[in-house]
Amino acid sequence: MDDKTKARILGVIERAPQWLRNDLAAKDPAARARAEEALVAMLVDTIGESQAAAD
Repeated sequence: MDDKTKARILGVIERAPQWLRNDLAAKDPAARARAEEALVAMLVDTIGESQAAAD
């Protein structure tokens, strides 16, 4: 993974909304799962953009 991709991933995590952060720490498994899925979608999109820019 190159530095540009790492920076983009860090940016996604830095900009994660508060509800996502709260739900990642929630005791409720369903809330945590939704937050995890949302974060994965955000990261996949960012990685895809990074790979497209590299092509």
